Amino acid sequence: MKSEIGERTTLRCAVYIAAGMIVWLFLDAGSALAQYPEAYQRDLNTLIPGDEYTGPRPTFAISHLETSHQAALPFPDRPIEVSEYELEDYNQPWYDASGDYDDWQVLPTGHIYKAHLADVKESRLAVKIVDLTGDTTILDGNLGGRFGVFRYGNHDPYLPQGVQWDVEGSAHVRLDIPEEVDVRSADFRAGNQLTWSYDRAPNHRTRFGYYHLSSHLGDEFLIKNPGYNRLNYSRDVLILGHSVYLNEKTRIYGQIGWAFYTTVSKPWELSFGFERAPTHATGPWGEPFFAVNGELREEVDWGGSFTLQTGWAWVGDDSGHLLRIGLQYLNGASSQYSFYQQWEQQIGFGIWYDY
Repeated sequence: MKSEIGERTTLRCAVYIAAGMIVWLFLDAGSALAQYPEAYQRDLNTLIPGDEYTGPRPTFAISHLETSHQAALPFPDRPIEVSEYELEDYNQPWYDASGDYDDWQVLPTGHIYKAHLADVKESRLAVKIVDLTGDTTILDGNLGGRFGVFRYGNHDPYLPQGVQWDVEGSAHVRLDIPEEVDVRSADFRAGNQLTWSYDRAPNHRTRFGYYHLSSHLGDEFLIKNPGYNRLNYSRDVLILGHSVYLNEKTRIYGQIGWAFYTTVSKPWELSFGFERAPTHATGPWGEPFFAVNGELREEVDWGGSFTLQTGWAWVGDDSGHLLRIGLQYLNGASSQYSFYQQWEQQIGFGIWYDY
């Protein structure tokens, strides 16, 4: 069973990731890497106090500020007079285009390393009603989230720069809708991670952290299935993930995890994927999103699962929080680890919210 899951899932991951990359290349054709225009940097470096700058404007770093903070921008549409103070600031490597400076923050807004959108085991608020092929209709709910505790960096709520410590916690619950909405199982996850960013173009971000995950069968499920073999699945994992923003809306990522303590499960896990989704305020109309995630786990002979999500997304005007609605397709080993040896195919509708 496990080897079959491994073979099927590895092949599907390769095919779907390749297809997804073709879609992304089509959507992203002609877009530039996220960076300040070279002409802008060159012209600015030649200015002296009292000169006016009329060259091209940067678009990626400050596009979300243009309406609400237009007066504060050092490069409005009209020609500007550059002061000696501004020229001195522009020459600093930590200078932010919004005029926001690095400092210590408690309970900061936003995340330096955002959660992988199509990873169903990330801590967030979510609800999905999906059909399990050959089984039943289930409701998968995620109750939790990830929150920043401390940050040394800027105050950008959308794509902040700096170093940040986050904590996370969530319960991943599966309900059997036809069976009186019985609780089939629940996976509990808790952990923390240190995240940091560097090199604005392309925009690299890294996280290193720890999480504990334990899986449990529901009481109603055990009562109705008295002979079912209950597994005490748990793992304590160190993770190292890295993502690269190819432009404002597109990133690729990879992550490796090693469990230093396991029961039932085995130590190693790998995940990878790419996403195209808004990162700055969208207003009431929102924008489309597309995300794929592949997961490979040692305990299923390096099989795992492939997840695709697509739909519509909104980013808050000031908070940077992300709300998504859309469709989900998952194929591979069960996303509920009490049933990790079972293969499942999910097709359904979901709502996801990331703080």
